[in-house]
Amino acid sequence: MKRKLFLIFVLIFTLSGCAGIPVREPVKEDLALPIGKIEGNQFTGVRFPFKVSAPSHWKMAAEYPEFMLGLGYEKEGLEESEVFVFNPSTQSNIQFDLTPAGRYSKFSQEFIERLTTAATGSFKQELEEEHGKGIEVTVGPTEPITLKGVQFAAKKYATYTVKGLKREQGWIYGFTEPYQLFILYVILDKEGSKDREDMKRILDSFEVFSKK
Repeated sequence: MKRKLFLIFVLIFTLSGCAGIPVREPVKEDLALPIGKIEGNQFTGVRFPFKVSAPSHWKMAAEYPEFMLGLGYEKEGLEESEVFVFNPSTQSNIQFDLTPAGRYSKFSQEFIERLTTAATGSFKQELEEEHGKGIEVTVGPTEPITLKGVQFAAKKYATYTVKGLKREQGWIYGFTEPYQLFILYVILDKEGSKDREDMKRILDSFEVFSKK
Protein backbone atom coordinates (compact mmCIF):
# COMPACT_ATOMS: atom_id res chain seq x y z
CA MET A 1 0.00 0.00 0.00
CA LYS A 2 1.24 3.48 -0.78
CA ARG A 3 0.50 4.64 2.77
CA LYS A 4 0.62 8.34 2.12
CA LEU A 5 -0.61 10.42 4.98
CA PHE A 6 -3.95 10.11 3.21
CA LEU A 7 -5.82 11.43 6.20
CA ILE A 8 -3.91 14.69 6.04
CA PHE A 9 -4.75 15.20 2.38
CA VAL A 10 -8.43 14.36 2.92
CA LEU A 11 -8.67 16.89 5.70
CA ILE A 12 -6.68 19.65 4.08
CA PHE A 13 -8.80 19.53 0.95
CA THR A 14 -12.00 19.31 2.99
CA LEU A 15 -11.08 22.26 5.16
CA SER A 16 -9.53 24.46 2.48
CA GLY A 17 -11.61 27.10 0.82
CA CYS A 18 -13.74 27.73 3.91
CA ALA A 19 -15.15 31.22 4.08
CA GLY A 20 -16.84 33.40 6.64
CA ILE A 21 -15.67 35.08 9.82
CA PRO A 22 -12.18 34.01 10.99
CA VAL A 23 -12.27 31.97 14.20
CA ARG A 24 -8.51 32.20 14.95
CA GLU A 25 -5.44 34.12 14.00
CA PRO A 26 -3.15 32.42 11.46
CA VAL A 27 -0.63 30.10 13.10
CA LYS A 28 2.61 29.71 11.19
CA GLU A 29 5.22 27.05 11.73
CA ASP A 30 8.45 28.63 12.95
CA LEU A 31 11.00 26.81 10.82
CA ALA A 32 13.82 28.36 12.84
CA LEU A 33 12.83 26.18 15.79
CA PRO A 34 13.93 22.54 16.04
CA ILE A 35 11.19 19.92 15.77
CA GLY A 36 11.82 18.85 19.35
CA LYS A 37 14.16 16.87 21.54
CA ILE A 38 14.42 13.17 22.29
CA GLU A 39 15.69 12.22 25.72
CA GLY A 40 15.83 8.47 26.21
CA ASN A 41 12.39 7.26 25.23
CA GLN A 42 10.56 10.57 25.54
CA PHE A 43 9.96 13.20 22.87
CA THR A 44 9.13 16.79 23.75
CA GLY A 45 8.10 19.07 20.90
CA VAL A 46 9.60 22.52 20.49
CA ARG A 47 8.07 23.67 17.22
CA PHE A 48 4.70 22.20 18.21
CA PRO A 49 3.71 21.65 21.86
CA PHE A 50 3.30 17.93 22.40
CA LYS A 51 5.12 15.11 24.12
CA VAL A 52 5.04 11.34 24.05
CA SER A 53 6.97 8.47 25.62
CA ALA A 54 7.49 4.82 24.74
CA PRO A 55 8.46 1.51 26.38
CA SER A 56 12.20 0.94 26.75
CA HIS A 57 12.40 -1.68 23.95
CA TRP A 58 10.87 0.76 21.45
CA LYS A 59 12.83 3.50 19.70
CA MET A 60 12.15 7.12 18.82
CA ALA A 61 13.43 9.15 15.90
CA ALA A 62 12.76 12.50 14.27
CA GLU A 63 13.44 10.84 10.89
CA TYR A 64 11.53 7.84 9.61
CA PRO A 65 13.18 4.41 9.91
CA GLU A 66 14.11 2.93 6.53
CA PHE A 67 12.06 -0.23 7.08
CA MET A 68 8.86 1.81 6.78
CA LEU A 69 9.54 2.22 3.07
CA GLY A 70 9.58 -1.58 2.81
CA LEU A 71 6.18 -1.70 4.49
CA GLY A 72 4.77 0.44 1.67
CA TYR A 73 4.95 3.94 3.10
CA GLU A 74 5.87 6.76 0.72
CA LYS A 75 8.81 8.98 1.57
CA GLU A 76 6.88 12.20 0.88
CA GLY A 77 4.14 11.27 3.33
CA LEU A 78 6.56 10.18 6.04
CA GLU A 79 8.35 13.52 5.89
CA GLU A 80 5.16 15.22 7.12
CA SER A 81 5.47 13.72 10.61
CA GLU A 82 7.39 15.18 13.55
CA VAL A 83 8.36 12.00 15.37
CA PHE A 84 8.33 8.24 14.83
CA VAL A 85 8.06 5.61 17.55
CA PHE A 86 8.71 1.99 16.56
CA ASN A 87 9.56 -1.49 17.76
CA PRO A 88 12.68 -2.46 15.78
CA SER A 89 12.13 -6.19 16.28
CA THR A 90 8.53 -6.32 15.00
CA GLN A 91 8.40 -3.11 12.88
CA SER A 92 5.15 -2.02 14.49
CA ASN A 93 5.19 1.78 14.46
CA ILE A 94 3.32 4.99 15.15
CA GLN A 95 3.88 8.49 13.79
CA PHE A 96 2.74 11.86 15.10
CA ASP A 97 2.06 15.14 13.33
CA LEU A 98 0.63 18.48 14.43
CA THR A 99 -0.22 21.20 11.96
CA PRO A 100 -1.96 24.60 12.35
CA ALA A 101 -5.70 24.56 11.71
CA GLY A 102 -7.18 26.77 9.02
CA ARG A 103 -8.15 30.29 10.02
CA TYR A 104 -11.83 29.70 9.19
CA SER A 105 -12.13 26.05 10.23
CA LYS A 106 -14.55 25.16 13.00
CA PHE A 107 -14.46 21.84 14.84
CA SER A 108 -16.69 19.62 16.92
CA GLN A 109 -16.53 15.99 18.00
CA GLU A 110 -19.14 15.10 15.38
CA PHE A 111 -17.15 16.80 12.64
CA ILE A 112 -13.92 15.08 13.70
CA GLU A 113 -15.60 11.67 13.65
CA ARG A 114 -17.13 12.33 10.23
CA LEU A 115 -13.75 13.19 8.71
CA THR A 116 -12.04 10.25 10.40
CA THR A 117 -14.63 7.94 8.85
CA ALA A 118 -14.21 9.59 5.43
CA ALA A 119 -10.58 8.40 5.26
CA THR A 120 -11.75 4.77 5.06
CA GLY A 121 -12.49 4.95 1.32
CA SER A 122 -8.99 6.14 0.50
CA PHE A 123 -7.50 3.49 2.76
CA LYS A 124 -9.34 0.64 1.04
CA GLN A 125 -8.51 1.95 -2.41
CA GLU A 126 -4.79 2.10 -1.61
CA LEU A 127 -4.84 -1.45 -0.25
CA GLU A 128 -6.53 -2.76 -3.38
CA GLU A 129 -4.08 -0.94 -5.63
CA GLU A 130 -1.17 -2.51 -3.76
CA HIS A 131 -2.48 -6.03 -3.11
CA GLY A 132 -5.38 -6.55 -5.53
CA LYS A 133 -9.13 -6.33 -5.14
CA GLY A 134 -9.28 -9.76 -3.50
CA ILE A 135 -7.71 -8.55 -0.27
CA GLU A 136 -10.05 -8.92 2.70
CA VAL A 137 -10.29 -5.88 4.94
CA THR A 138 -12.23 -5.71 8.19
CA VAL A 139 -12.97 -2.13 9.22
CA GLY A 140 -13.59 -1.26 12.84
CA PRO A 141 -16.02 1.39 14.08
CA THR A 142 -15.21 5.07 14.37
CA GLU A 143 -14.73 5.78 18.05
CA PRO A 144 -14.03 8.88 20.14
CA ILE A 145 -10.67 8.70 21.88
CA THR A 146 -9.40 10.65 24.87
CA LEU A 147 -5.94 12.19 24.50
CA LYS A 148 -4.40 14.50 27.08
CA GLY A 149 -4.78 18.15 26.18
CA VAL A 150 -6.90 17.41 23.09
CA GLN A 151 -10.41 18.85 22.73
CA PHE A 152 -11.78 16.50 20.08
CA ALA A 153 -10.36 13.24 18.71
CA ALA A 154 -11.55 10.10 16.95
CA LYS A 155 -9.96 6.80 15.99
CA LYS A 156 -10.61 4.26 13.26
CA TYR A 157 -8.77 1.12 12.24
CA ALA A 158 -8.84 -1.78 9.83
CA THR A 159 -7.28 -5.24 9.88
CA TYR A 160 -6.02 -7.26 6.92
CA THR A 161 -3.47 -9.97 6.16
CA VAL A 162 -0.45 -9.63 3.87
CA LYS A 163 1.92 -12.55 3.22
CA GLY A 164 0.37 -14.50 6.08
CA LEU A 165 0.91 -11.71 8.62
CA LYS A 166 -2.06 -9.94 10.13
CA ARG A 167 -1.83 -6.16 10.37
CA GLU A 168 -3.88 -3.52 12.11
CA GLN A 169 -3.71 -0.10 10.48
CA GLY A 170 -5.20 2.77 12.45
CA TRP A 171 -5.58 6.50 12.16
CA ILE A 172 -6.49 9.15 14.70
CA TYR A 173 -7.58 12.67 13.87
CA GLY A 174 -7.97 15.36 16.49
CA PHE A 175 -8.16 19.06 17.15
CA THR A 176 -7.01 21.20 20.03
CA GLU A 177 -6.88 24.95 19.53
CA PRO A 178 -5.17 25.98 17.28
CA TYR A 179 -3.79 22.68 15.93
CA GLN A 180 -4.97 19.70 13.95
CA LEU A 181 -3.52 16.40 15.09
CA PHE A 182 -2.74 13.34 12.97
CA ILE A 183 -1.58 9.98 14.31
CA LEU A 184 -1.06 6.96 12.07
CA TYR A 185 -0.04 3.53 13.32
CA VAL A 186 0.40 -0.05 12.19
CA ILE A 187 0.67 -3.15 14.39
CA LEU A 188 2.24 -6.23 12.84
CA ASP A 189 0.73 -9.11 14.76
CA LYS A 190 3.82 -11.25 15.30
CA GLU A 191 3.65 -14.18 17.69
CA GLY A 192 4.73 -13.37 21.23
CA SER A 193 4.75 -9.60 20.82
CA LYS A 194 2.88 -7.23 23.10
CA ASP A 195 2.76 -4.39 20.59
CA ARG A 196 -0.94 -3.81 21.05
CA GLU A 197 -0.51 -3.20 24.77
CA ASP A 198 2.59 -1.10 24.11
CA MET A 199 0.71 1.02 21.59
CA LYS A 200 -1.94 1.78 24.19
CA ARG A 201 0.77 2.89 26.63
CA ILE A 202 2.26 5.17 23.99
CA LEU A 203 -1.10 6.79 23.24
CA ASP A 204 -1.85 7.14 26.95
CA SER A 205 1.43 9.05 27.35
CA PHE A 206 0.72 11.45 24.49
CA GLU A 207 -0.09 15.00 25.58
CA VAL A 208 -0.53 18.38 23.94
CA PHE A 209 0.60 21.05 26.38
CA SER A 210 0.31 24.83 26.53
CA LYS A 211 3.21 26.94 25.28
CA LYS A 212 2.44 29.58 27.90
